[in-house]
Amino acid sequence: MATKKTTTKKASVSAKPARAAKGLPAGRQAETKSAKGEQEVLLRIRVRAYENKILDASVKQIIDTALRHDEKIRGPIPMPTEIKKYTVNRSPFIYKNSREQFEIRTHKRVIDIVNPGAKTIEALTNLNLPSGVDIEVTMQ
Repeated sequence: MATKKTTTKKASVSAKPARAAKGLPAGRQAETKSAKGEQEVLLRIRVRAYENKILDASVKQIIDTALRHDEKIRGPIPMPTEIKKYTVNRSPFIYKNSREQFEIRTHKRVIDIVNPGAKTIEALTNLNLPSGVDIEVTMQ
């Protein structure tokens, strides 16, 4: 009873397939070509705060300003909350093993404005946002 082994060759692909523009992460879509063939310019706004209610109110104010000037926006995209934990001794001498833990939560949002106009940028720089809100603006 002899059995015959048959082997088939699989076609190996040496070149990696190109990624479509849709499948790229948000950071890599910054300069894609639009239908007209021109480059998109992104105004990326990163907003951070310790309190999420103040952060959401600030984001709403930024979005309302951008929509008032008829700009195309992407977001707000909620980013992961950064949690910093601190452990402190309650007592330095006898009760040294008793400790307290504190944490600071930093909430973050990202807003992209596609091809912003000069009036939009000027309106965004003149916004009066509450204290405790950190804003980082970059052009890509």
